[in-house]
Amino acid sequence: MWNVNKMSALLIAAVLLAACASSAAGHTATPIMTQEFQIPTSTSANERWAELFDRTPYPFTTPLPSSRNSAIDGTYIKIDPRTATPFPCRRCPDYAMEGGLWKINFDDGIFRIIYSVNGWRSLVSFTVSDDRLTLFNDPNCIHDVGIYTWRLEEGKLILTEIDDICSIHLRAENLSNQAWLSCQPPSVVDLVTGNWQAPASCEEP
Repeated sequence: MWNVNKMSALLIAAVLLAACASSAAGHTATPIMTQEFQIPTSTSANERWAELFDRTPYPFTTPLPSSRNSAIDGTYIKIDPRTATPFPCRRCPDYAMEGGLWKINFDDGIFRIIYSVNGWRSLVSFTVSDDRLTLFNDPNCIHDVGIYTWRLEEGKLILTEIDDICSIHLRAENLSNQAWLSCQPPSVVDLVTGNWQAPASCEEP
């Protein structure tokens, strides 16, 4: 009987030890920067950029503009010189200016923007009338309309805010804080003759 009780006690001890080991293994430290906040690889950023071209803005408050070419159409980039690493956050402010590559595209009444470092992006409607650019149907500020002047100067797109309070004014600050480099040649002749070369980051994100 003593041997049976001893065996039972040993079995119970073994089970408890195994349970403790399993519990300890299941409580390893969780990293602060989880998968949700990790900076995506260039491939995932490229995929997110490409996906924007398969979608159209939602007409939150204004019908979508008719599809037509405009003088501003094209892709543009800027490299924000800030060197600090973006702080991981579950809901970062939209359009918040951070260092690294930003990319925008105007095409047939659709404005696309992406921040390559963390993959943030947006899809917006736009219209152009002479030197006036109007942005609307932005999912980050559905009731706000942004109005800018725009001009192309020596291969750069320069946006100047007239009125835009989207995302506590962050959209205006982001779009107008520095010139955007054009990813398209001034003319077909420049492209064919090799007198023009696209900025290196145009092929990213």
